[in-house]
Amino acid sequence: MESGFGSDFGSSGGGKLDPGVIMEQVKVQIAVANAQELLQRMTDKCFRKCIGKPGGSLDNSEQKCIAMCMDRYMDAWNTVSRAYNSRLQRERANM
Repeated sequence: MESGFGSDFGSSGGGKLDPGVIMEQVKVQIAVANAQELLQRMTDKCFRKCIGKPGGSLDNSEQKCIAMCMDRYMDAWNTVSRAYNSRLQRERANM
């Protein structure tokens, strides 16, 4: 799978770097890194909370706990994210 980060990174032909393309690629990399960190933190937290004795499979109560924990974690993350973005927009408007 091609990631778009080959030898023509940010070039628009002729060897020139396109700052807009580079900026978009950096934004994508940051979004991917943030998603990976979110998933890792959620996994760690919910595993510690829900899995008493690790084994070959999860029982029904562990499955329900993991599902509910992940739902709550994502809801909380979305709430914080919306509040943060709203605050940023207000602060930018006041500049």
